[in-house]
Amino acid sequence: MHIRILTALLLCLTVSACKESSEKKETPSNATPPAATPTPAPKPAEPTGEWTKKAQAGQDLQATMETNQGTIVIRLFSKDAPMTVANFVGLATGEKQWSDPRTGDRMTGKSLYEGVIFHRVIPGFMIQGGDPTGTGRGDPGYRFGDEFQSGRTFDKTGLLAMANAGPNTNGSQFFITTSTPSYLNGKHTIFGEVVKGYDVVEKISNVATGPGDRPVEPVVIQKITLADAPAAGGK
Repeated sequence: MHIRILTALLLCLTVSACKESSEKKETPSNATPPAATPTPAPKPAEPTGEWTKKAQAGQDLQATMETNQGTIVIRLFSKDAPMTVANFVGLATGEKQWSDPRTGDRMTGKSLYEGVIFHRVIPGFMIQGGDPTGTGRGDPGYRFGDEFQSGRTFDKTGLLAMANAGPNTNGSQFFITTSTPSYLNGKHTIFGEVVKGYDVVEKISNVATGPGDRPVEPVVIQKITLADAPAAGGK
């Protein structure tokens, strides 16, 4: 009799433990804008190209982003966010190695951003792009940390910042603000500001969209070129 009771008790404890373990298992949360869902992967070797070196040294740079809706010129804040700017220019120029999430191929010397779309646009908020799959769930095959040491905040429109899926999950996706979302302060690394072509940003933010805030007609990044930033600039 005692053996039967002990056996039943052990069975109950086992089932209870299994149930508790199952309930505590983490499940992925739905990404909220501006968000990106990275796939964990080894970080590639640090690039040593010309533009990457300048970014890492804290030299302010200027990126000219040509889209099928017009051209956007962005001043990059290398002093404030050197790691983030180095990542952006490395992916833009092909100086940084990345992994194509559609094929798994390692890409060297090829821009990640050319031909990529703005996959999510929300009027009065932001436009988001930089996903090689165009789905909002793609990444370059690695992730890296946030940079908030500058204390920059979302206090103006036209700011360039990293999209993420939580702390230290940056990859290739970014967004440009058309609002001043202060609730994003300290959550998304700000690494640039539109100095010319903000009207193009507004134009993109107001295109017709379908499910998931995806533009009905693709808004395509055709090319990104880099230059040394002028001594002073304005939107």
